[in-house]
Parts: sequence; structure tokens; C-alpha cells
Amino acid sequence: MGEDDFRTNADGTPAEDLPTKDQLAGESFAERSNEREAAVEAEASTGAGVDEPDLPPAVARFQAEHPNADADAARVSVVHEAERGQDDEYRWHTGLNRPTGVPDAVEFIEVHKAFGRNKILRGLNMGLPEGKISMILGPSGTGKSVCIKHMVGLLYPDDGDVVVHGESVPNMRDDELFAMRKKFGVLFQDGALFGSMNLLDNVAFPLRQHTDKGEDEILEIVGRRLSEVGLGEAGDKFPNELSGGMRKRAGFARALVLDPDIVLFDEPDSGLDPVRTALLCELIQEIHEENGGAYTVITHDIMSARRVAEYIAVLWRGRIVESGPAAELFNSDNAFVRQFLSGAAQGPLGME
Repeated sequence: MGEDDFRTNADGTPAEDLPTKDQLAGESFAERSNEREAAVEAEASTGAGVDEPDLPPAVARFQAEHPNADADAARVSVVHEAERGQDDEYRWHTGLNRPTGVPDAVEFIEVHKAFGRNKILRGLNMGLPEGKISMILGPSGTGKSVCIKHMVGLLYPDDGDVVVHGESVPNMRDDELFAMRKKFGVLFQDGALFGSMNLLDNVAFPLRQHTDKGEDEILEIVGRRLSEVGLGEAGDKFPNELSGGMRKRAGFARALVLDPDIVLFDEPDSGLDPVRTALLCELIQEIHEENGGAYTVITHDIMSARRVAEYIAVLWRGRIVESGPAAELFNSDNAFVRQFLSGAAQGPLGME
């Protein structure tokens, strides 16, 4: 190892800027000490050689844009900028709820729900009007099916309240909850039929479980409901003998046998071709006109919404963007609502 290998400095001074051995040879120790002290005093008086702490990029940018502002003001501004960034996540969520003129059958009040660190509902306020076909629309994974489970008491909010016909679901006793659930009929995504039962027994199951009706009356009700959905001659068939559309119609018949006040449809168009979807939508309209009640359809299919929805609530990031009568929502000037209801690629919603 040669002499040049030792010509370094702890403060990072390049080796070529250090004095050589020959340059130092004629100086005494005292002379070299005086030179160092003089250099330190010169640096202190001019500010040279003093390393300023690195500023956060946002602070540095603020100071560059506002040269007369001090660092503290810059840091405060950046905090406000971060807060605005959080608010920007909901900049399309006006929460506008256009009146329908009828009371709500179901109401969500500041509902929060998380699974671990995954926050699904984040202050959800939503009402579903009595006597109408309502649709909860929104991107996949935004909490639509979670709403259904809150309505029937399969899930409870971490905070907030869910009210059905004026009664708080989370505050119900078990017997009250079981009685309240009889108000609901639910059509699940694939019908959720029992594979070991034929259609007649599948549709009769709620009546046998929850009523004291005689078998003759049960068979009369089941036959009527199966006929309403176009399956009057298929009572002896098993689910694996049916198409996807027929299973959904059978599930619809089962959801109706208790004459529910509220019927919930969890993506009824899932897995169906466009023609079967259109026919199912027509069936939902016909049954609603005949029986009334509050129907709530969970979907992200815009054509289904155009066919049957009377009331629409657009859900995104755990909150309602806008809600109201379907005709008004389809003419909304909200950029997100307009993009989603038209199925456009350009707009606030991306692939995230």
C-alpha cells in the first residue's frame, strides 16, 4: 500500500485536494494548527462547509415556489397538502341523495366495517326506499354483498347502525332477529339450492322450517311460485339437471314463498348470457308489480340497471357517491357516476 492510499479525509474531501507530504514538510505542528483554526473561523463566518439537513421533497418544492416562506410554513403547508390528498380519495363522493317521496325500508347510518386491515364500508350512509326496485351499483369488491349480510344480521357493523323498518338490526335480541329475517327473501348468486333435493322440496324448505302450514297448503304455494317463474313442470328435477338460468329462477321462487316484505338479489345476472339476463330482469319486474315490496338488486351490470332499476345507489370505496331515482342518476353530471353508468374507459375509475 502506497502513500497515496492514505490521502483521504473523514469529511469526504477528495484525495487530490489534500496537502501532500512535500507541502507539509516545511511547516511546524503549530503552524499547521493555526492554519486549521483560521479555516474553521472562515467557514463559520461565511456559512461555507456547513451541511444543511436535507428537506423533504415536498418542503423543498414549496420553498422553491414560495421563496419568501420559511421552512416551518412550508412544513405546515405540506401537512395540509397531505390532508387534501386524503380528501381527494372521496372528491367524487358528493353523497347527494335525491328524494323519492317514500320512506326507507332499509337504512345504513354511518356504517363502518373492516376485515382485519381491509376497510370495506367507511362511513356508509344509504337508504333503500319502500315499494321500489332499488339497485346498489359499483365496481367489483367495493362492498355490495357485504351490505346484504348487514341487512339480514349475518354481519354487524364495527360502528354505525343498520335499520330495517325502523328497528336497529345490531340491537335486536336473537328472537327478534329471527323474526325480522322472515321479512326477507334472498336470491343468491347461483341460486344456492340444496343439491340433494328436487326443486319442489327446495322451494318448500322455508315453509316447512318456519311455518306451521299443512303439507297441502305448502304444495299449493310452491306450485304457484314455481309457475310464476316458469318452472311449474320442473318440480321433480334436481339442481344438477337445470341450466344456470333455471337454477336462479328456482332460487327466486324459494325467496318468494314466505311472502317477504324485502327481497334481496345478490348479482342475479352473474353467469347468465344476455338473453337470460334480460328475461330474468323482466321476471323481477313482473313479480314486483304483482307482489310489491322493497326489492334490492346487487349488481355491476349496467344493462340490468337500465331495464329494472327505479332507484340507484352508486357505491365506491365504502361510501355512496350519489343515489336517487334511476332516471336522474343516468343524467347525473358527476364524473364517476357518468363514467360507471355509461361503461366508459375514460374517467375517475381505473384498474386499481
